[in-house]
Amino acid sequence: MLSVVVITKNEESQLRGCLRSIDWVKDIVVVDAESTDATREIAREYTDRVFIRAWPGFGPQKNFGIDQVRTEWVLVVDADERVSPELAIEIQQQVERWSPGDPVAYRVSRRNFFYGQWVRWGGAYPDYQIRLFRKRMAQYNDVEIHENLLVSGEVGTLQGHLAHYTENQIADHFKKFGPYTTLAAHEKHKVRSVVRWYHFVVNPLVVFVKTYLFKKGFRDGVRGGIFAIHAGMYTFVKYVKLREHLQRTHDR
Repeated sequence: MLSVVVITKNEESQLRGCLRSIDWVKDIVVVDAESTDATREIAREYTDRVFIRAWPGFGPQKNFGIDQVRTEWVLVVDADERVSPELAIEIQQQVERWSPGDPVAYRVSRRNFFYGQWVRWGGAYPDYQIRLFRKRMAQYNDVEIHENLLVSGEVGTLQGHLAHYTENQIADHFKKFGPYTTLAAHEKHKVRSVVRWYHFVVNPLVVFVKTYLFKKGFRDGVRGGIFAIHAGMYTFVKYVKLREHLQRTHDR
């Protein structure tokens, strides 16, 4: 009755933990974007439903995976996430007792682990994500980053959580930082064609203050401060890359 979709790209350090947390699901679909490490070999330890596919973007890749599932219900999990035992039980019960008139999709909270510890403040929790849904009732949109699941119907909320091991050390953070800020700049270009000086100064500062003070990031101690600084820096680099992108476009 339930399938799980996981998309991957060079996730050998994370994937086994993810798949162990969902090994109670009979139909696991892994869509791999031509990894060059041991990702595919690890995936095949848990499922024979491994599809190799060039990277088309987050939304299209997940939609492809959804198209491959064999059941009415789909759970989407990222390679750096773990389904808690409590959430696993709740998902199984929700799927088994579902009846017409109930929500067609469910959001789940995420506990984001930043540098090895759960970050509770700064807007990092509950970080709701819609991940469980009926196959024909939802599809991801096609944006370059931070894709959204578009649901045709009511969305409910589960009480269990996903554990998200986002960055264990600063090297992990900067491994994602480069490509993610580039994608964010390209996406921002769709709605902004001019970059002003205050986008480099005011916007990052506002993000830092909002994360650290208004959303109480300071309550997470040093990690909360690092988290807020990275949030502000992400905004700064995104606008710098947007400016460079606009200049290249103008010069053509």
